Amino acid sequence: MEAGKAVIVAVAVPAQRMLNLKVTPTPRRYFGASSTCRRQSLDPRNKFAPKEYLGKEIVDDYAILRDQYETPENPIVLAHGLLGFAELKLAGSFLPSIHYWHGIKDALSRRNCEVITTTVPPSSSVEQRAAELARGIKARAQGKSVNIIAHSMGGLDARYMISQLKPAGVRVKSLVTVATPHHGSTFADYLMDEIGPDRLPSLYNVWERITGFETGAFNQLTKRYMTEDFNPKTPDDPEVRYFSYGAMVHEKPPLLSPFRLSHGIIYGIEGPNDGLVSVQSSQWGTYKGTLSGVNHLDLINWSNRFRFTFQRWMGRPPTFNAIAFYLDIADMLAKEGL
Repeated sequence: MEAGKAVIVAVAVPAQRMLNLKVTPTPRRYFGASSTCRRQSLDPRNKFAPKEYLGKEIVDDYAILRDQYETPENPIVLAHGLLGFAELKLAGSFLPSIHYWHGIKDALSRRNCEVITTTVPPSSSVEQRAAELARGIKARAQGKSVNIIAHSMGGLDARYMISQLKPAGVRVKSLVTVATPHHGSTFADYLMDEIGPDRLPSLYNVWERITGFETGAFNQLTKRYMTEDFNPKTPDDPEVRYFSYGAMVHEKPPLLSPFRLSHGIIYGIEGPNDGLVSVQSSQWGTYKGTLSGVNHLDLINWSNRFRFTFQRWMGRPPTFNAIAFYLDIADMLAKEGL
């Protein structure tokens, strides 16, 4: 789940006015969460004791770049998340392009990694996104085996492609997921609950008219869908290595942060999270650890430069460098013979 996920919240209020909808306030239930979320809040794992499920807490391992990184044998595929893109050109050649993987692809390429960036429909269903991911890999990899590194929902696309589509001509050696909601998101439950089933069709219609994007992704990110439908039907491929990372922020996000609301809702039920995905939900396969003090956008190098500058002024230099993180993933893949 990405920062763009908050867009659907912003659309909700204008949509009510456009469609002249009569809105009946939804009674608040445990931060507005659904009954599914409230039942899961009773899970004994939700005591928020870090040693129980944070795995290795990664504090400053990726604060600076190392001199040496090994290069994996096979190409790396970068798979973006919800509302993502590979490259976005807003004004043709007049303005620089915006890259989802900000500086990450270039850094990997400079270390002699062969890198493939893919683009899938921004908010379509996992099934549609996975099919497009397969087409992109097949066209670019030319029969080579690949290692996939996926951010957020991109990890679900990759898992579905590997497990269900099994596309001819696409051979995956490993999948590394970064803050992927493998077990769903309390915030997705919250949005579905607050909007309500009666208003969802109208809101989806407004979303499609305004953005031109489909809406299949949104209800697939709920905890119920992921745990009761997606995961049971999407087993791991024994021929593929699965690794995962999670992340968490320590303090309540500031007033203007896109994660102000979502962080609190998720923390109240699932515990530590990066603003959109909890540490618990991020875990799949071999869990490599929890990035400490890192939010969902920091993970793709869309960090708040003002925040980092302020930290330096206060004598607290940043402890996370996204470039160093992805170079280390490539180094890990190389050491694993992938």
